[in-house]
Amino acid sequence: MTFVQVIDYETTRFDEMNALIDRWAEQSSGRRTATHTMIGQDREARNHYVDMVEFASYEEAMKNSQLPETDRMFQEMVALCEGMPTFMNLDVVRDEHLNKQLCNRVFQEAAMAGDMSVLDECFAVNYIDHDVSKEEATVVGREGMRSDMEMWRAAFDMTFEPTAQVAEGDMVTTVWNWRGTHKGEFMGVAPTGKTYEMSGTTTFRCQDGEITEGWWHYNPGALQRQMGGTGSPYGT
Repeated sequence: MTFVQVIDYETTRFDEMNALIDRWAEQSSGRRTATHTMIGQDREARNHYVDMVEFASYEEAMKNSQLPETDRMFQEMVALCEGMPTFMNLDVVRDEHLNKQLCNRVFQEAAMAGDMSVLDECFAVNYIDHDVSKEEATVVGREGMRSDMEMWRAAFDMTFEPTAQVAEGDMVTTVWNWRGTHKGEFMGVAPTGKTYEMSGTTTFRCQDGEITEGWWHYNPGALQRQMGGTGSPYGT
C-alpha cells in the first residue's frame, strides 16, 4: 500500500531548506526509497510549508528514515524551522489520476469496445492530432480521430495492453502493446484472419476534463509487411 508522509513546518529560510533537500537527494542516491516529493507553500501564510513524500509502502518509508543522510537532513531541517515540524503518516486508501482515467477510456471504451460516443465525451471539438505514420501529420478536430478509429476497427478485432503509463502536469503518456486479428482490408491487404502485434506510445494533453492534443508513435508500415504487404516504415 502506498504510504505518504506529510511534514508541516514554518521557515523564513526556504532557500536554505530547498538546498538542504537537494543535498539529501544527491547524498542518498542509490539508497533512498522515496518515490515522489512535493512541497506546497501556504498562499495565506507565506512562511508556512507542507512537504509530501511518497513511498511504495510504510516499510519502504522506514528504510528511508534509517538512512544516516535522512537523520542528518532532519537535524538540519529543524534548525531552519520556526519551531518543531509536525508529521502526519498516511496509508493511501484511494489514488485516482483523473487524466489517466480520461485517456484510458479512449483505449478501452472506444478503440476496444467500439463505443464511438466516448470520443465526443473525451476529446475537445478542436482536438489537435499528431500522427507520425501519416503524410498529413497534424489533423485538427475530433472527427479525424473518429475516422481513424473506425478504420482500424473495420480492419481488426483489437486490444490495447498498456505496459507503462506516466502522468505529469497536463500530459499522460501510455506505452502500449497492440494485438489485432485481421478481419477487413488494411492498407491494401485483404483480410488474413491472422493475429498481429505491434507496440507504440501515445501522449495526450488534457485540459478542463478533455483531451486537447495527442501524439501517436507507432509503425503501421511494419504491420502491413507482417501481413505480406510492402508498406514503408511509416505506412506511406
